Amino acid sequence: MRWTLEDIRWAEFDPSKVDADLLRVIKTAALVEANSADYVTYLKNVFPGDTAFAAAAEQWGIEEAQHGAALGRWAEIADPDFSFDQSLRLFREGYSLPLDATESVRGSQAGELVARCVVECGTSSFYTAIRDGTEEPVLKQIAHRIAADEFAHYQLFHKFIDERGGESLGRLARLKVAITRVQEAEDDELAYAYYAANIKPKDKDAVFDGKLYTHLYNGPAFGLYQERHIENATRMIMRAANFNPQGRVASLAAKAFWKAIQYKRRQWAKAA
Repeated sequence: MRWTLEDIRWAEFDPSKVDADLLRVIKTAALVEANSADYVTYLKNVFPGDTAFAAAAEQWGIEEAQHGAALGRWAEIADPDFSFDQSLRLFREGYSLPLDATESVRGSQAGELVARCVVECGTSSFYTAIRDGTEEPVLKQIAHRIAADEFAHYQLFHKFIDERGGESLGRLARLKVAITRVQEAEDDELAYAYYAANIKPKDKDAVFDGKLYTHLYNGPAFGLYQERHIENATRMIMRAANFNPQGRVASLAAKAFWKAIQYKRRQWAKAA
């Protein structure tokens, strides 16, 4: 463990610097991070008998759970009516991974690792964007520490790619996995977490609407990004796909991704 909750200077919390939209995003992220145990189970099923990977996955899960605990504690301080435990329970009751899976949904172990790299570079850039965008001192500390953890997790999963069959997975196949995983950023996991954190506790009769809650989460979440965050994330994705992260293809991809983010921002804002 690179840090613990005791390392956070909680006394520096400044309620005047809490942004309401960002608070809802943090509540949502706390639930997803805290639900890491399901991902550990899934990954161990995908890598059966692989003791080295299982140990790495378990440590990853512990650190992810700590991220959720830190974000949840901050959200409870920022909003005393928010119960992290209650919302996490609601989330787990309504959303779960295919824990009976015996092989990767990506088609291979190497493909699974590429997808994990995409997730980790996404979260690293996300928390970096939060750190750079928030003026609340405690959240800035937490986001900085989580971003560093997520980058270390990216390095961890990247290390395993070639050791687990990555040499047989061509660049285009890796890129296809990466693009598919990026597109899944709009799946129901974050939408349901938003619902469980921000809607259901206040309205027991509220009905889950995946498209609506995706818009309500993505609007303020992606509004945090600056071009440099997207450029860094894109280069990390290209590296996972075995492209030169400093090459022309990566540069063009970063520009295209940034334009796509700007376009989606306008869509989400209008829909919300």
